[in-house]
Amino acid sequence: MEQLTAVHKSSKQDTFEGVDFYQVDDLLTEEHLLIRSSIRDFVKKEISPYIEDWAQRAHFPYEIVKKFGDVGAFGPQIPAEYGGGGLDYIAYGLIMQEIERGDSGMRSTASVQGSLVMYPIYKFGSEEQKHKYLPKLASGEMLGCFGLTEPDFGSNPSGMVTNFKDMGDHYLLNGAKMWISNSPKADIAVVWAKNEAGRIHGLIVERSMEGFSTPETHGKWSLRASATGELVFDNVKVPKENLLPGKSGLGAPMMCLDSARFGIAWGAVGAAMDCYESARKYAAERIQFDKPIGSFQLIQKKLAEMLSEITKAQLLNWKLGKMMNEGKATTAHISLAKRNNVAMALDIAREARQIHGGMGITGEYSMMRHMMNLESVITYEGTHDIHLLILGHEITGIPAFK
Repeated sequence: MEQLTAVHKSSKQDTFEGVDFYQVDDLLTEEHLLIRSSIRDFVKKEISPYIEDWAQRAHFPYEIVKKFGDVGAFGPQIPAEYGGGGLDYIAYGLIMQEIERGDSGMRSTASVQGSLVMYPIYKFGSEEQKHKYLPKLASGEMLGCFGLTEPDFGSNPSGMVTNFKDMGDHYLLNGAKMWISNSPKADIAVVWAKNEAGRIHGLIVERSMEGFSTPETHGKWSLRASATGELVFDNVKVPKENLLPGKSGLGAPMMCLDSARFGIAWGAVGAAMDCYESARKYAAERIQFDKPIGSFQLIQKKLAEMLSEITKAQLLNWKLGKMMNEGKATTAHISLAKRNNVAMALDIAREARQIHGGMGITGEYSMMRHMMNLESVITYEGTHDIHLLILGHEITGIPAFK
């Protein structure tokens, strides 16, 4: 029945042209600008006209998966020999920025596929695993998800109870994961579980494996156009060749999260830009007391602060992208950008909503949707406070987690 549901196309045209007060575009290559333009056009055509309807109906448009594959949004930083784009991290960031300007849930779909499924298979997988899965994930023929968070272990993933036992010719996997983007529709899951010695390993679990189920999470007020669910493993027989051989221990999934958090830092700027541009235009059009509200000092203050924060975040992202390309970016560097930029975007969404007044709570404008989405983004892949503690550890050398 889901496929038969009418899709309501918005009559409001997406005329976004970018926000670049400090001419950061001058720091980008021609290839970067071309890639960004291509994804921006894609968002205007394939996401913006439909996203409010999808969000209102809590509908994940599965057809977007193949379209993301066609436009190169899955694993753009993965080498071309495995189906990826062979691009640098700034290009990857720009792609995430443009998609999240459309919607955080859409960006979640893309960044989970690229950073949390394709990346670990590329980084830790065997050649056989890479050639079996990566081209199909890159093209959108397959959708994947990443299983780390559990019902009782979120910020403390090392406490996970999901486990697997060596049964001779296969592994037997048991446990559950929660809050998993893409899981209800995923063909494969990269799952992190403990072996009998308590060591964390990655396993590729396929949809067809008996005892593997993916119950969908309903009733979300956030990321409503994204598919979220659980991963449940009830004596799942996993072939031994599905173990990721390249790295074990908690450091392996943390490396994946670093890549994803980098994408989030860029994506959040896209959401902030969308809210700022909407507020700027509305302030010029909305008349109160016989003049545009943009002529009032308090509105100008809000807009000036929005532009200032977006500009700082753009420069932060560009420098972080350079460090990622050079192999110099640490977890702490990425944490700072993820935490700063998501909090910035959430503040801008709230201020932009106020500028729109009552209209700001309707689906005619994007701020309320962005605001609800960003409440998830500020929590997932390291909460706002956990990123503070990562930085605190870096500054003092003293871990505050234990």
